[in-house]
Amino acid sequence: MKKFMICVCCIFLSTLMMGATPPNIIIILADDLGYGDLGCYGQEEFKTPRLDQMAAEGVRFTQFNAAMPFCAPSRASLLTGRYPSRCGMTRNPAPDESPESDSLALPQTELLLGQLLKKAGYKTAMIGKWHLGHKKPESLPTHRGFDEYLGILYSNDMRPVQLIEGEQVVEDPVVQAKLTQRYTERAVEFIEKSKDHPFFLYLAHAMPHKPLAPSESFYKKSGAGLYGDVIAELDWSTGRILDTLQLLGLDKQTLVIFTSDNGPYFGGSTGGLRGMKATTFEGGYRVPLIARWPGRIPEGGNCNVPTIMMDLFTTVMATAGQPLPTDRVIDGQNLLPLMENPKKKELIIRYIFGQLNEEIACIRDGHWKLYPIKPKDRKPLPPDNNWVDKRAPDGVTILAPYEQYNPSSYPGLSNGDDPEPMMLFDLQNDPGEQCDVAKEHPEVLKRLLDFYDDFKQEISR
Repeated sequence: MKKFMICVCCIFLSTLMMGATPPNIIIILADDLGYGDLGCYGQEEFKTPRLDQMAAEGVRFTQFNAAMPFCAPSRASLLTGRYPSRCGMTRNPAPDESPESDSLALPQTELLLGQLLKKAGYKTAMIGKWHLGHKKPESLPTHRGFDEYLGILYSNDMRPVQLIEGEQVVEDPVVQAKLTQRYTERAVEFIEKSKDHPFFLYLAHAMPHKPLAPSESFYKKSGAGLYGDVIAELDWSTGRILDTLQLLGLDKQTLVIFTSDNGPYFGGSTGGLRGMKATTFEGGYRVPLIARWPGRIPEGGNCNVPTIMMDLFTTVMATAGQPLPTDRVIDGQNLLPLMENPKKKELIIRYIFGQLNEEIACIRDGHWKLYPIKPKDRKPLPPDNNWVDKRAPDGVTILAPYEQYNPSSYPGLSNGDDPEPMMLFDLQNDPGEQCDVAKEHPEVLKRLLDFYDDFKQEISR
């Protein structure tokens, strides 16, 4: 595998030396989008024609995982290529919780995609949710490799909800109903002005993270409720970006990746997987991944090889023809060979791990998934419960403060064997993780547990 990655990089570097323009790279990251929220992943209620088209024109991954089932650590892994425990981001920065969470930030020693690609001559822009540190200037996107930034520095339900341009507050509180369209127009503007130069665009949408906030153009238009409205607007946004690339003649020169940071919150769909965001069942980790690159990635591909968020880092570096950092462990692997030939499972053979804060919560090997520690679960509540959202909408910056979803709109399966340590699931025959088969497969349990112990010791050093 390492030899193949070196060959890929050599091919790209040779191309650069001959004077060809390096490929453009766009990563579109939804926030809390579930595995079952898109039509191309089986969703029938929410309509996503442009994302479905993108999947038909490229490749769809069906076993892609977040590194952690919530926001900041997953984003850190994407941009560093490292497990959360390695890159030092195992919890969410938050301005409204505690002094510790307010000051939390990705360590300055970490190398981010923006920094590496900017050094390689790319124009770089970050639009949307950052969530890797907000307290000090050196933690902001413009100090971590991005030429420009527009967005909210953390989740859109954390207060103060401020829109930042570069390093300055330009709207307080931000009108969230306009965010998706505002982010999209800024992304299009960046593509247009960078069309004659290689560029890297990281577009991290606020939606469908709560509070759900579609614009007036999409509110109550989908026929599928507030969540459907938000998904329809995300779909429009992606289509707008793809149309811009085609109009500018950049289609065959641009790799576009669409994914989500973790599983869904209330109102979304896991596509029949157990759990949801912040749980360690499949519904928390598994997310959609679509990649499109006309002329390079064949149409209609489907890849069922287990892959993980850090792979995007390595894939982007290979796409840009850049070597990986050699002074640190990079956990991601290059997905370009799989994108080009999704059926070649032997191209990536490895164990992948799911973290929860500082813990290694689970280990995956093919269709086997082991929980060395008790899985974290969350149960739905009846519609008449007394649940109160501790970060409820303020009723000022969104159109539908009283239409937000609650625990009765649970996004995944909530039944199955009760959580306990050392549960083993066969995801091929039991994708909903209903039946623990550890007793029937002691040899699998022992093998996975040995690798878990080795990895836990390695990552703690």
